[in-house]
Amino acid sequence: MEQGRGQVAYELAKTFDKVFATDVSQSQIANALQANNISYSVQPAETTNFDDGQFDLVIVAQAIHWFDFDKFYAEVKRTTKDNAFLCVVGYNRVKITEQIDNVITDFYTHVIGSYWDKERRYVDENYTTIPFPFKEIQTPKFVNKQHWTLEHLVGYLKTWSAVKHFVKQNTFNPVDELQKEIEPLWGNKQIREVHFPLLLRIGQITKSHYWSLHSQLTPAIATSFTWLLI
Repeated sequence: MEQGRGQVAYELAKTFDKVFATDVSQSQIANALQANNISYSVQPAETTNFDDGQFDLVIVAQAIHWFDFDKFYAEVKRTTKDNAFLCVVGYNRVKITEQIDNVITDFYTHVIGSYWDKERRYVDENYTTIPFPFKEIQTPKFVNKQHWTLEHLVGYLKTWSAVKHFVKQNTFNPVDELQKEIEPLWGNKQIREVHFPLLLRIGQITKSHYWSLHSQLTPAIATSFTWLLI
């Protein structure tokens, strides 16, 4: 679910033999980045048509907070090989400078705060409060660095789901006023470095005797790895 425009799938395809990517949105799949070793499909993460014991790794990109955790984890166990890995990836709020960050935080909390879906709290809590019934592997902290113009930032802020909910109910876009507050803080720099703190949890999937036996019966090529991006 929510593989989006296929950016993660496309990057994985540069390294790995086979990538399967899913989303519940046909329009997202239709516009996804293409590669010969990516297979896209429209299906929910909790009930897929993949074979038992098919995957070495399952990656969820900025989506797990929308899932039915129990059903999704059952599907992960069904479709993965023994000792496969689940990688949950996300990103938190953009950071630029202390002054700009404070303005965006006030907007996030006080202007559109009540318009966020309840699942957003898992992102705010850095994915630390999602249930995670796997043998967890400790990971370092990562930051995604980008170089954006102010126009790029404004365009990104307008994609926030809470902003869209606000617009639907109030018939105007609150980012327009936010932009006026940020403009003098942006200064003379055309492009600024922006940071997205990455959220990352990795778990190893050790199955019961049944799952382990079933995995041994699943054909696999030792040099080939199969990945599912959700």
